[in-house]
Amino acid sequence: MATRQRTPKPVTGSAGSGAQSGPHPSMDDPRVMLDRQVGADLFKPIPPYPTRTERESEFYTLGEGQMFLNLGPHHPATHGVLRLVLKLSGEQVVDVDPVLGYLHRGVEKICENSDYYHVIDQVDPLEYVSSLYQEWAAVLAFESLMEVQIPRRAEYIRVLSAELLRVASHTLFMGFMALDMGGLTPILYSFIERDEIVEMLAALTGARMLFNYFRIGGVNGDLNHEFLSRLGDWMSRAAKQTEANATLLNENEIFARRARGVGVLDRKTAVRIGVTGGNLRACGIPFDVRRAHPYSVYPELDFSIPTRNEGDSLARYLIRVDEVRESIRIIDQCLNNMPDGPIMAKLPRLLRPRPGRAFGAVEGPRGLMGVYAVSDGSDQPFRFRIHDPSFVSLQAVPLLLPGNLIADTMAIVSSLDPVMGGIDK
Repeated sequence: MATRQRTPKPVTGSAGSGAQSGPHPSMDDPRVMLDRQVGADLFKPIPPYPTRTERESEFYTLGEGQMFLNLGPHHPATHGVLRLVLKLSGEQVVDVDPVLGYLHRGVEKICENSDYYHVIDQVDPLEYVSSLYQEWAAVLAFESLMEVQIPRRAEYIRVLSAELLRVASHTLFMGFMALDMGGLTPILYSFIERDEIVEMLAALTGARMLFNYFRIGGVNGDLNHEFLSRLGDWMSRAAKQTEANATLLNENEIFARRARGVGVLDRKTAVRIGVTGGNLRACGIPFDVRRAHPYSVYPELDFSIPTRNEGDSLARYLIRVDEVRESIRIIDQCLNNMPDGPIMAKLPRLLRPRPGRAFGAVEGPRGLMGVYAVSDGSDQPFRFRIHDPSFVSLQAVPLLLPGNLIADTMAIVSSLDPVMGGIDK
């Protein structure tokens, strides 16, 4: 029996002449050839608009032998959508233009249209791997406006849960930095450790990521048996497991050689652009909000502020390993010194703080997380502004990448540990 062969439908219109007698042909169709004019419009160098500043004009003008490489927008294990436009000469980075805004939701304006209680869950998705710190900065600012006295047990619970989350965040950082540099195994171990911690926090807060646990005047729930049981089991092996995870990378020659001496951030530049957290302490400056501007019960706890002097990608990684060790010390002290008593101050159901302004700041896993709030006497903040440490740290990218190779780009960016949710607030 003869089989009938299907004849492909002719493509309507002429791509070469620009005339269209039917539907516009798909550019995915290999039979369609783009003429020079269409191709020039479609693949025009970025940006697609006239340059607006002298810096933009300089960047998007190619010199002899230079080219653009569009890195992103994608999710390069940096907790969000980041796009870097690299100007290259061969394989060497000449300049870089970070492009932001892919996660922008207008959180600050949303908070200004929410009452004081609802603001807490609105800030959770910013640095979503360490959301308790966003809540803490917000409630500190609100408590300052309202002159609220926090019960001591609530303060200890805040420190305990936040330091646990710091360990989870830094553990993920170790795995993601290795993943950015081509190593798969460390991220698997990191998620094992991180999942154990978030299961603990889920027993305490009811959520694994966006906890909505801190409250103006205290916390949403007391310590329970399941949380303490999981925590005791984890604490029995936390120090040993931390050393094992760190050894996996510390003794890896490829990881160490690719990070050492790469992306060096000097002290003067770090202070000039306002870098905080581990990225600043890796330059040798021991600034930590928990010591420089003490809050909660941190003045009662014994812990060190680790620093390193190299300022390179390896130092930024090692600082966070040291901070995990210190967080375990803090957690142990919180368990031993935990007082009895209430976990919430007595507050009305509808909060209307007196007119005024306040700033609350905490030491998050990435540095100083701050909230500036202005009250006009109503039940909603008149102004609500967020200081995110990842946004400040990302300013260092155009300073650190030039002169390095393409292969070093993600190692440097990852060592800064940015979370794009906070940057694109």
